[in-house]
Amino acid sequence: MRGEVSIAGVYMPGLLVLAIVALVVTGVLTRLFGVVGVYRLIAYRPLVDVALYVIVLGGLVLLFVPDAPLP
Repeated sequence: MRGEVSIAGVYMPGLLVLAIVALVVTGVLTRLFGVVGVYRLIAYRPLVDVALYVIVLGGLVLLFVPDAPLP
């Protein structure tokens, strides 16, 4: 992924785009966890939601950002 992404002629940082996608994916996962009943087993839901967001964002970054070349 390049450093910037052009959306309708407006350049946005690539990390911002990935952060928005991670927010949407995390929202879907939290709804799914609520329906399935996973949150009944968790003591502090907001902490789990933040951790889930960080995990999803990290996975997207690893998926879309190529490895830097070694010197």
